[in-house]
Amino acid sequence: MLELNKNTNVLEEETYRYTLQDVAEPNLYREIYPYSEVPKIPFNHRRVPMNMPAEIWITDTSFRDGQQSRTPYTVDQIVHVYQLLSRLGGPKGIIRQSEFFVYSKKDRDALSRCLDLGLKFPEVTTWIRANREDFKLVKDIGIKETGILVSCSDYHIFHKLKMTRKQALEHYLASVSEALEAGLRPRCHFEDITRADFYGFVVPFTNALMDMSRDAGIPIKIRACDTMGYGVPYSEVAPPRSVPGIIYGLQHYSEVPSEMLEWHGHNDFYKGVCNASTAWMFGASAVNCSLFGIGERTGNVPLEAMVIEYASLRGTTDGMDTTAITAIADYFKNEIGYEIPPMTPFVGDAFNVTRAGIHADGLLKDEEIYNIFDTAKILDKPANVSVTNASGLAGIAFWINNHYNLKENARVDKRHPGIAGIKEEIDREFAEGRQTIISDAELEGWVRQYLPDVSGKK
Repeated sequence: MLELNKNTNVLEEETYRYTLQDVAEPNLYREIYPYSEVPKIPFNHRRVPMNMPAEIWITDTSFRDGQQSRTPYTVDQIVHVYQLLSRLGGPKGIIRQSEFFVYSKKDRDALSRCLDLGLKFPEVTTWIRANREDFKLVKDIGIKETGILVSCSDYHIFHKLKMTRKQALEHYLASVSEALEAGLRPRCHFEDITRADFYGFVVPFTNALMDMSRDAGIPIKIRACDTMGYGVPYSEVAPPRSVPGIIYGLQHYSEVPSEMLEWHGHNDFYKGVCNASTAWMFGASAVNCSLFGIGERTGNVPLEAMVIEYASLRGTTDGMDTTAITAIADYFKNEIGYEIPPMTPFVGDAFNVTRAGIHADGLLKDEEIYNIFDTAKILDKPANVSVTNASGLAGIAFWINNHYNLKENARVDKRHPGIAGIKEEIDREFAEGRQTIISDAELEGWVRQYLPDVSGKK
Protein backbone atom coordinates (compact mmCIF):
# COMPACT_ATOMS: atom_id res chain seq x y z
CA MET A 1 0.00 0.00 0.00
CA LEU A 2 1.22 3.49 -0.90
CA GLU A 3 0.71 6.54 1.28
CA LEU A 4 1.89 10.15 1.30
CA ASN A 5 4.59 10.63 3.93
CA LYS A 6 3.98 13.94 5.71
CA ASN A 7 7.65 14.32 6.55
CA THR A 8 9.08 13.76 3.07
CA ASN A 9 6.00 14.77 1.04
CA VAL A 10 6.45 11.85 -1.34
CA LEU A 11 4.59 8.58 -1.85
CA GLU A 12 6.12 5.74 0.13
CA GLU A 13 5.30 2.15 0.85
CA GLU A 14 3.32 1.83 4.05
CA THR A 15 5.80 1.82 6.93
CA TYR A 16 6.16 -1.45 8.77
CA ARG A 17 4.90 -1.03 12.34
CA TYR A 18 7.34 -2.54 14.78
CA THR A 19 6.00 -4.33 17.84
CA LEU A 20 7.63 -4.89 21.23
CA GLN A 21 10.08 -7.80 21.37
CA ASP A 22 9.75 -9.00 24.96
CA VAL A 23 12.94 -11.05 25.09
CA ALA A 24 13.87 -13.36 27.94
CA GLU A 25 17.52 -12.27 28.05
CA PRO A 26 18.87 -8.72 27.65
CA ASN A 27 20.48 -7.70 24.38
CA LEU A 28 23.73 -6.10 25.51
CA TYR A 29 25.28 -5.86 22.03
CA ARG A 30 28.43 -7.61 23.21
CA GLU A 31 29.86 -7.64 19.67
CA ILE A 32 29.84 -3.82 19.83
CA TYR A 33 30.28 -3.25 23.57
CA PRO A 34 32.63 -5.97 24.85
CA TYR A 35 33.49 -3.80 27.92
CA SER A 36 36.97 -5.33 28.18
CA GLU A 37 37.83 -3.58 24.92
CA VAL A 38 37.20 -0.20 23.31
CA PRO A 39 33.64 -0.17 21.85
CA LYS A 40 33.41 -1.07 18.16
CA ILE A 41 31.88 1.09 15.42
CA PRO A 42 30.00 -1.22 13.03
CA PHE A 43 28.94 -0.13 9.55
CA ASN A 44 25.94 -1.48 7.64
CA HIS A 45 26.33 0.82 4.59
CA ARG A 46 22.75 2.07 4.88
CA ARG A 47 22.65 5.80 4.31
CA VAL A 48 19.70 7.86 5.55
CA PRO A 49 18.78 11.26 4.05
CA MET A 50 19.76 14.51 5.70
CA ASN A 51 16.65 16.38 6.81
CA MET A 52 17.42 19.72 8.49
CA PRO A 53 14.24 21.10 10.14
CA ALA A 54 12.90 24.52 9.22
CA GLU A 55 13.57 25.63 12.80
CA ILE A 56 16.31 24.46 15.15
CA TRP A 57 17.05 25.59 18.69
CA ILE A 58 18.97 24.91 21.87
CA THR A 59 17.67 23.76 25.25
CA ASP A 60 19.62 24.14 28.47
CA THR A 61 20.30 21.67 31.28
CA SER A 62 22.87 23.70 33.25
CA PHE A 63 20.68 23.71 36.37
CA ARG A 64 19.82 20.01 36.12
CA ASP A 65 22.47 17.78 34.53
CA GLY A 66 25.02 20.54 35.04
CA GLN A 67 24.41 20.54 38.80
CA GLN A 68 24.85 16.78 39.11
CA SER A 69 28.62 17.05 38.70
CA ARG A 70 29.61 20.16 40.68
CA THR A 71 28.84 22.09 43.83
CA PRO A 72 25.22 23.26 43.55
CA TYR A 73 24.65 26.88 42.57
CA THR A 74 23.12 29.35 44.98
CA VAL A 75 19.69 30.79 44.24
CA ASP A 76 21.20 34.15 43.25
CA GLN A 77 23.69 32.46 40.94
CA ILE A 78 20.95 30.48 39.18
CA VAL A 79 18.83 33.59 38.69
CA HIS A 80 21.75 35.61 37.32
CA VAL A 81 22.87 32.87 34.92
CA TYR A 82 19.27 32.34 33.80
CA GLN A 83 19.05 36.04 32.91
CA LEU A 84 22.30 35.80 30.95
CA LEU A 85 20.95 32.75 29.10
CA SER A 86 17.91 34.81 28.12
CA ARG A 87 20.17 37.58 26.84
CA LEU A 88 22.29 35.07 24.92
CA GLY A 89 19.29 33.36 23.32
CA GLY A 90 17.88 36.65 22.03
CA PRO A 91 14.30 37.68 21.29
CA LYS A 92 13.63 34.67 19.04
CA GLY A 93 14.43 32.27 21.85
CA ILE A 94 17.16 30.28 20.15
CA ILE A 95 17.83 29.05 23.69
CA ARG A 96 14.26 27.84 24.00
CA GLN A 97 14.05 26.13 27.40
CA SER A 98 15.98 25.56 30.62
CA GLU A 99 15.28 22.65 32.97
CA PHE A 100 15.39 22.73 36.75
CA PHE A 101 15.33 20.35 39.69
CA VAL A 102 12.44 20.86 42.13
CA TYR A 103 13.29 18.61 45.08
CA SER A 104 14.98 21.00 47.51
CA LYS A 105 13.64 24.29 48.82
CA LYS A 106 16.61 26.03 47.21
CA ASP A 107 15.73 24.53 43.80
CA ARG A 108 12.11 25.63 44.12
CA ASP A 109 13.11 29.12 45.29
CA ALA A 110 15.42 29.53 42.29
CA LEU A 111 12.77 28.24 39.91
CA SER A 112 10.14 30.57 41.40
CA ARG A 113 12.39 33.62 41.13
CA CYS A 114 13.20 32.81 37.51
CA LEU A 115 9.48 32.48 36.73
CA ASP A 116 8.84 35.83 38.47
CA LEU A 117 11.18 37.53 35.99
CA GLY A 118 8.50 37.03 33.34
CA LEU A 119 11.00 36.25 30.59
CA LYS A 120 9.55 34.55 27.53
CA PHE A 121 12.75 32.61 26.86
CA PRO A 122 14.11 30.29 28.00
CA GLU A 123 10.92 28.60 29.17
CA VAL A 124 11.34 27.05 32.62
CA THR A 125 10.82 23.27 32.60
CA THR A 126 11.60 20.55 35.13
CA TRP A 127 12.97 17.04 35.45
CA ILE A 128 11.18 14.76 37.89
CA ARG A 129 10.65 11.17 38.93
CA ALA A 130 7.73 9.50 37.25
CA ASN A 131 5.17 9.50 40.06
CA ARG A 132 1.87 11.22 40.84
CA GLU A 133 3.26 13.32 43.73
CA ASP A 134 5.97 14.84 41.55
CA PHE A 135 3.50 15.60 38.75
CA LYS A 136 1.28 17.44 41.22
CA LEU A 137 4.27 19.31 42.61
CA VAL A 138 5.34 20.79 39.27
CA LYS A 139 1.74 21.44 38.21
CA ASP A 140 1.13 23.44 41.40
CA ILE A 141 4.27 25.49 40.74
CA GLY A 142 2.90 26.43 37.33
CA ILE A 143 5.21 24.41 35.10
CA LYS A 144 3.80 23.34 31.73
CA GLU A 145 6.41 20.80 30.63
CA THR A 146 8.45 18.27 32.55
CA GLY A 147 11.02 15.66 31.74
CA ILE A 148 10.40 12.03 32.72
CA LEU A 149 13.14 9.40 32.84
CA VAL A 150 12.33 6.38 30.65
CA SER A 151 15.51 4.30 30.40
CA CYS A 152 15.40 2.27 27.21
CA SER A 153 18.44 -0.01 26.99
CA ASP A 154 18.41 -3.57 28.32
CA TYR A 155 21.34 -2.55 30.52
CA HIS A 156 18.91 -0.35 32.42
CA ILE A 157 15.67 -2.30 32.00
CA PHE A 158 17.06 -5.69 33.06
CA HIS A 159 20.01 -4.76 35.28
CA LYS A 160 18.92 -1.53 36.98
CA LEU A 161 15.12 -1.67 37.00
CA LYS A 162 15.00 -5.47 37.24
CA MET A 163 12.09 -5.54 34.77
CA THR A 164 11.27 -7.14 31.46
CA ARG A 165 10.79 -4.93 28.42
CA LYS A 166 7.01 -5.39 28.63
CA GLN A 167 6.96 -4.42 32.30
CA ALA A 168 9.13 -1.35 31.64
CA LEU A 169 6.95 -0.24 28.72
CA GLU A 170 3.75 -0.59 30.77
CA HIS A 171 5.33 1.24 33.71
CA TYR A 172 6.51 4.10 31.49
CA LEU A 173 3.19 4.45 29.68
CA ALA A 174 1.34 4.58 33.00
CA SER A 175 3.66 7.37 34.18
CA VAL A 176 3.20 9.37 31.00
CA SER A 177 -0.56 8.90 31.28
CA GLU A 178 -0.45 10.38 34.79
CA ALA A 179 1.48 13.37 33.48
CA LEU A 180 -1.12 13.93 30.76
CA GLU A 181 -3.92 13.66 33.33
CA ALA A 182 -2.15 16.34 35.37
CA GLY A 183 -2.23 18.62 32.32
CA LEU A 184 1.53 18.53 31.76
CA ARG A 185 3.46 18.20 28.51
CA PRO A 186 5.64 15.12 29.01
CA ARG A 187 9.20 15.10 27.71
CA CYS A 188 10.36 11.50 27.71
CA HIS A 189 14.08 11.09 28.34
CA PHE A 190 15.11 7.92 26.48
CA GLU A 191 18.14 7.19 28.63
CA ASP A 192 20.97 5.14 27.07
CA ILE A 193 19.41 5.06 23.60
CA THR A 194 22.76 4.25 21.96
CA ARG A 195 22.79 0.84 23.69
CA ALA A 196 19.09 0.13 23.24
CA ASP A 197 17.37 -2.35 20.93
CA PHE A 198 16.06 0.25 18.50
CA TYR A 199 13.51 -1.86 16.63
CA GLY A 200 12.71 -4.23 19.48
CA PHE A 201 11.97 -1.59 22.13
CA VAL A 202 12.63 2.05 21.20
CA VAL A 203 10.41 2.23 18.12
CA PRO A 204 7.45 0.25 19.58
CA PHE A 205 7.60 2.36 22.75
CA THR A 206 7.73 5.59 20.75
CA ASN A 207 4.78 4.43 18.62
CA ALA A 208 2.73 3.91 21.79
CA LEU A 209 3.68 7.39 23.00
CA MET A 210 2.69 8.97 19.71
CA ASP A 211 -0.68 7.17 19.90
CA MET A 212 -1.18 8.57 23.41
CA SER A 213 -0.21 12.03 22.21
CA ARG A 214 -2.75 11.97 19.39
CA ASP A 215 -5.51 10.64 21.68
CA ALA A 216 -4.83 13.26 24.37
CA GLY A 217 -4.22 16.16 21.99
CA ILE A 218 -1.07 16.98 23.97
CA PRO A 219 2.40 16.85 22.40
CA ILE A 220 4.84 14.32 23.87
CA LYS A 221 8.49 15.12 23.27
CA ILE A 222 11.17 12.51 22.78
CA ARG A 223 14.62 13.32 24.12
CA ALA A 224 17.14 10.86 22.68
CA CYS A 225 19.79 10.59 25.39
CA ASP A 226 23.26 9.41 24.43
CA THR A 227 23.97 8.83 28.10
CA MET A 228 27.41 7.28 27.67
CA GLY A 229 28.54 9.24 24.62
CA TYR A 230 28.52 6.19 22.35
CA GLY A 231 26.77 7.99 19.47
CA VAL A 232 28.60 8.21 16.15
CA PRO A 233 27.92 10.93 13.54
CA TYR A 234 29.28 9.07 10.50
CA SER A 235 26.91 7.98 7.76
CA GLU A 236 26.31 4.28 7.14
CA VAL A 237 26.92 3.27 10.78
CA ALA A 238 24.71 0.48 12.13
CA PRO A 239 22.30 0.90 15.07
CA PRO A 240 22.37 1.43 17.93
CA ARG A 241 25.34 3.84 17.66
CA SER A 242 24.22 5.76 14.56
CA VAL A 243 23.03 9.29 15.38
CA PRO A 244 21.62 9.81 11.85
CA GLY A 245 19.93 6.41 12.07
CA ILE A 246 18.33 7.11 15.45
CA ILE A 247 16.90 10.46 14.37
CA TYR A 248 15.75 9.12 11.00
CA GLY A 249 14.20 6.05 12.61
CA LEU A 250 12.23 8.03 15.19
CA GLN A 251 10.82 10.19 12.43
CA HIS A 252 10.33 7.54 9.76
CA TYR A 253 9.08 4.60 11.82
CA SER A 254 7.34 6.51 14.64
CA GLU A 255 6.34 9.77 12.92
CA VAL A 256 7.85 11.99 15.61
CA PRO A 257 7.75 15.59 14.31
CA SER A 258 11.05 17.46 14.31
CA GLU A 259 9.78 19.97 16.86
CA MET A 260 9.07 17.09 19.27
CA LEU A 261 12.53 15.55 18.85
CA GLU A 262 15.55 16.51 20.97
CA TRP A 263 19.11 15.21 21.27
CA HIS A 264 20.95 15.01 24.60
CA GLY A 265 24.57 13.96 24.24
CA HIS A 266 27.64 13.37 26.35
CA ASN A 267 31.27 13.79 25.42
CA ASP A 268 32.90 10.54 26.59
CA PHE A 269 34.42 9.90 23.15
CA TYR A 270 34.95 13.55 22.14
CA LYS A 271 31.91 13.47 19.85
CA GLY A 272 29.48 15.63 21.84
CA VAL A 273 29.36 18.66 19.54
CA CYS A 274 29.50 16.80 16.21
CA ASN A 275 26.78 14.39 17.38
CA ALA A 276 24.52 17.28 18.37
CA SER A 277 25.09 18.99 15.02
CA THR A 278 24.34 15.71 13.26
CA ALA A 279 21.07 15.40 15.18
CA TRP A 280 20.08 18.86 13.91
CA MET A 281 21.03 18.02 10.34
CA PHE A 282 19.09 14.76 10.28
CA GLY A 283 15.82 16.01 11.71
CA ALA A 284 15.86 16.95 15.41
CA SER A 285 14.84 20.55 16.09
CA ALA A 286 16.38 20.70 19.57
CA VAL A 287 19.77 19.89 21.07
CA ASN A 288 20.13 19.84 24.84
CA CYS A 289 23.28 21.44 26.28
CA SER A 290 24.88 22.78 29.43
CA LEU A 291 27.11 25.80 29.87
CA PHE A 292 30.77 24.90 29.28
CA GLY A 293 29.65 21.26 28.93
CA ILE A 294 29.49 20.85 32.71
CA GLY A 295 27.79 17.53 33.39
CA GLU A 296 28.20 13.86 34.22
CA ARG A 297 31.69 12.37 33.70
CA THR A 298 33.16 14.12 30.61
CA GLY A 299 30.17 16.45 30.48
CA ASN A 300 27.35 17.41 28.17
CA VAL A 301 27.38 19.25 24.87
CA PRO A 302 28.72 22.78 25.59
CA LEU A 303 25.91 25.28 25.07
CA GLU A 304 28.24 28.02 23.85
CA ALA A 305 29.61 25.64 21.21
CA MET A 306 26.13 25.06 19.78
CA VAL A 307 25.46 28.82 19.70
CA ILE A 308 28.44 29.17 17.37
CA GLU A 309 27.43 26.00 15.50
CA TYR A 310 23.94 27.45 14.98
CA ALA A 311 25.43 30.58 13.43
CA SER A 312 27.70 28.43 11.27
CA LEU A 313 24.87 26.23 9.97
CA ARG A 314 22.30 28.99 9.55
CA GLY A 315 24.56 31.83 8.44
CA THR A 316 23.04 34.12 11.07
CA THR A 317 22.88 34.46 14.85
CA ASP A 318 19.12 35.18 14.56
CA GLY A 319 19.34 37.86 17.22
CA MET A 320 21.47 35.96 19.74
CA ASP A 321 23.77 38.19 21.78
CA THR A 322 26.96 36.20 21.46
CA THR A 323 28.88 38.62 23.69
CA ALA A 324 26.84 37.15 26.55
CA ILE A 325 29.03 34.03 26.22
CA THR A 326 31.97 36.01 27.60
CA ALA A 327 29.78 37.63 30.25
CA ILE A 328 28.69 34.17 31.43
CA ALA A 329 32.28 32.89 31.43
CA ASP A 330 33.44 35.90 33.45
CA TYR A 331 30.61 35.39 35.94
CA PHE A 332 31.51 31.70 36.39
CA LYS A 333 35.17 32.55 36.93
CA ASN A 334 34.82 35.64 39.08
CA GLU A 335 31.62 35.06 41.06
CA ILE A 336 31.01 31.31 41.09
CA GLY A 337 34.70 30.38 41.27
CA TYR A 338 34.58 27.83 38.47
CA GLU A 339 37.90 27.32 36.70
CA ILE A 340 37.46 27.11 32.95
CA PRO A 341 40.45 25.36 31.34
CA PRO A 342 42.38 28.11 29.52
CA MET A 343 42.39 26.35 26.13
CA THR A 344 38.59 25.88 26.08
CA PRO A 345 37.20 27.21 22.75
CA PHE A 346 35.37 30.57 22.92
CA VAL A 347 35.54 30.92 26.74
CA GLY A 348 39.02 29.93 27.93
CA ASP A 349 41.46 32.71 28.82
CA ALA A 350 43.92 31.46 26.20
CA PHE A 351 41.60 30.33 23.38
CA ASN A 352 42.54 33.35 21.21
CA VAL A 353 45.90 34.06 22.81
CA THR A 354 49.20 33.23 21.11
CA ARG A 355 52.64 32.86 22.65
CA ALA A 356 54.67 32.17 19.52
CA GLY A 357 56.56 35.19 18.25
CA ILE A 358 55.95 34.31 14.59
CA HIS A 359 52.19 34.14 15.25
CA ALA A 360 52.28 37.41 17.16
CA ASP A 361 54.05 38.97 14.18
CA GLY A 362 51.16 37.80 12.01
CA LEU A 363 48.59 39.23 14.45
CA LEU A 364 50.45 42.52 14.43
CA LYS A 365 50.33 42.71 10.64
CA ASP A 366 46.78 41.44 10.23
CA GLU A 367 44.78 39.97 13.12
CA GLU A 368 42.77 37.84 10.70
CA ILE A 369 45.82 35.69 9.95
CA TYR A 370 45.77 34.02 13.39
CA ASN A 371 42.35 34.74 14.89
CA ILE A 372 39.37 32.47 14.08
CA PHE A 373 36.95 35.39 13.60
CA ASP A 374 36.51 38.89 14.99
CA THR A 375 36.44 37.72 18.60
CA ALA A 376 36.28 41.31 19.85
CA LYS A 377 33.01 41.91 17.98
CA ILE A 378 31.41 38.49 18.29
CA LEU A 379 32.50 37.54 21.81
CA ASP A 380 33.69 40.83 23.30
CA LYS A 381 37.07 39.11 23.69
CA PRO A 382 39.89 40.63 21.60
CA ALA A 383 42.77 38.48 20.36
CA ASN A 384 45.80 38.72 22.61
CA VAL A 385 49.28 37.38 23.26
CA SER A 386 50.96 35.91 26.33
CA VAL A 387 54.45 37.27 26.58
CA THR A 388 57.34 34.82 27.11
CA ASN A 389 60.87 34.53 25.80
CA ALA A 390 59.33 33.08 22.60
CA SER A 391 57.10 36.10 21.91
CA GLY A 392 59.74 38.19 20.20
CA LEU A 393 59.52 41.89 19.43
CA ALA A 394 56.19 41.40 17.62
CA GLY A 395 54.55 39.75 20.60
CA ILE A 396 55.58 42.55 22.94
CA ALA A 397 54.35 45.20 20.49
CA PHE A 398 51.03 43.42 20.03
CA TRP A 399 50.52 43.15 23.79
CA ILE A 400 51.19 46.87 24.24
CA ASN A 401 48.87 47.95 21.42
CA ASN A 402 46.12 45.68 22.73
CA HIS A 403 46.57 46.37 26.44
CA TYR A 404 46.60 50.14 25.99
CA ASN A 405 43.98 50.09 23.25
CA LEU A 406 46.19 52.07 20.87
CA LYS A 407 44.56 53.02 17.57
CA GLU A 408 45.93 53.65 14.08
CA ASN A 409 48.87 56.08 14.16
CA ALA A 410 49.35 55.69 17.92
CA ARG A 411 50.16 51.98 17.62
CA VAL A 412 53.70 50.95 18.52
CA ASP A 413 55.83 49.23 15.89
CA LYS A 414 57.98 46.25 16.86
CA ARG A 415 61.05 48.24 15.73
CA HIS A 416 60.50 50.89 18.42
CA PRO A 417 63.68 51.06 20.57
CA GLY A 418 61.56 50.78 23.71
CA ILE A 419 60.35 47.35 22.56
CA ALA A 420 63.96 46.20 22.29
CA GLY A 421 64.55 47.39 25.86
CA ILE A 422 61.60 45.37 27.17
CA LYS A 423 62.76 42.30 25.22
CA GLU A 424 66.17 42.54 26.89
CA GLU A 425 64.45 42.53 30.30
CA ILE A 426 62.41 39.45 29.33
CA ASP A 427 65.44 37.61 27.91
CA ARG A 428 67.33 38.33 31.14
CA GLU A 429 64.48 36.85 33.23
CA PHE A 430 64.42 33.58 31.28
CA ALA A 431 68.23 33.36 31.11
CA GLU A 432 68.15 33.29 34.92
CA GLY A 433 65.80 30.28 34.88
CA ARG A 434 62.31 31.73 34.74
CA GLN A 435 59.64 29.40 33.28
CA THR A 436 56.39 31.34 33.75
CA ILE A 437 54.81 33.91 31.44
CA ILE A 438 55.41 37.60 32.03
CA SER A 439 52.53 39.15 34.00
CA ASP A 440 50.61 42.23 32.92
CA ALA A 441 51.89 44.09 35.97
CA GLU A 442 55.52 43.39 35.04
CA LEU A 443 54.96 44.50 31.48
CA GLU A 444 53.22 47.68 32.63
CA GLY A 445 56.28 48.49 34.77
CA TRP A 446 58.63 48.08 31.81
CA VAL A 447 56.34 50.12 29.57
CA ARG A 448 56.51 52.97 32.09
CA GLN A 449 60.28 52.68 31.96
CA TYR A 450 60.86 52.26 28.22
CA LEU A 451 57.76 53.82 26.64
CA PRO A 452 56.57 56.47 29.11
CA ASP A 453 54.39 58.20 26.49
CA VAL A 454 52.40 55.01 26.02
CA SER A 455 51.98 54.23 29.73
CA GLY A 456 50.31 57.58 30.25
CA LYS A 457 47.48 56.53 27.90
CA LYS A 458 46.25 53.72 30.14
